[in-house]
Amino acid sequence: MAKNASNARQLGIHLSSKREKELFKWFLASLLFAKPIQSEVAVRAYQELMRARLTTPGAVRRAGWDRLVALLDRAHYARYDFSTATKLLAVCEELEQRYGSLKRLLAQSKEPSELSRKLQELKHMGPVTARIFLREIRPVWYRKLGSSRRD
Repeated sequence: MAKNASNARQLGIHLSSKREKELFKWFLASLLFAKPIQSEVAVRAYQELMRARLTTPGAVRRAGWDRLVALLDRAHYARYDFSTATKLLAVCEELEQRYGSLKRLLAQSKEPSELSRKLQELKHMGPVTARIFLREIRPVWYRKLGSSRRD
């Protein structure tokens, strides 16, 4: 996991809006921060993806593997560029196929533990990535006892 990883607010992500693009931005950042890489490099990689307007699973998929590798390389995410590009494409495709959107995935998860399990069912999603994502989503999406959420 990236050491001293930034939180959503530091990245300019407005999770409290509960808008799909904002949720996806944090999802994407979580995937980048889950690699054993310096936080600054993960932040730069995230910023490169945002400059390229990859703010939806479809946009990531349309960018394609070569473009993702180039963006990651530009951010000096080079050690993990190939595997991360492959991972981003696979996760985005599966997310769309299974749930259609992150909001749907969240709506189908009654509590954080259920969301964690569903996230980890996606190919290339492990417990570290799920934990990073949930760290910021839990206080925004789930209320007391993790059972109530505001749509």
